[in-house]
Amino acid sequence: MLKKRIIPCLDIKDGRTVKGINFEGLRDAGDPVVLAQKYVEEGADELVFLDISATQEKRKTLADLVERIAQEINIPFTVGGGISELKDIEALLKAGADKVSLNTSIVKDPELITRASKQFGSQAVVAAIDIKNVNGQHKIFIKGGREETPLCGIEWCKRTVELGAGEILLTSMD
Repeated sequence: MLKKRIIPCLDIKDGRTVKGINFEGLRDAGDPVVLAQKYVEEGADELVFLDISATQEKRKTLADLVERIAQEINIPFTVGGGISELKDIEALLKAGADKVSLNTSIVKDPELITRASKQFGSQAVVAAIDIKNVNGQHKIFIKGGREETPLCGIEWCKRTVELGAGEILLTSMD
């Protein structure tokens, strides 16, 4: 039997950890560096950091915050938000991320998955997929869950793996 793993996900907005329901009603949940340390101490197997407003604000993920967290933890660390080019991925991996999580950018340019997996290895490429039931269909959303796409959930999951994603981070917006 496969071992169960605990992988907390820190949603980051304006440099702070936030929590909400269905991507709405966000409230402050604390300092991401302190929370990352706490999760490590409590036995988390891995950590995911998603800068949920980076794409919407048309900016890059907070690399300095990634570096501060990476210096304080000793578990695998996935980072996402605002990543749209290979140079963004390289910068985050250099800052201490083990993997990058891609959503909006791969919907707009699916071949980014292939280019990234060839340059950095598929183990470093995570397809972040936000899915919601819309009129009986599982639709894919981008831009932090704000924009619906015509993509079908199951088919998009399969395609990201075919393109080279090593993992899928699936978020049900329902």
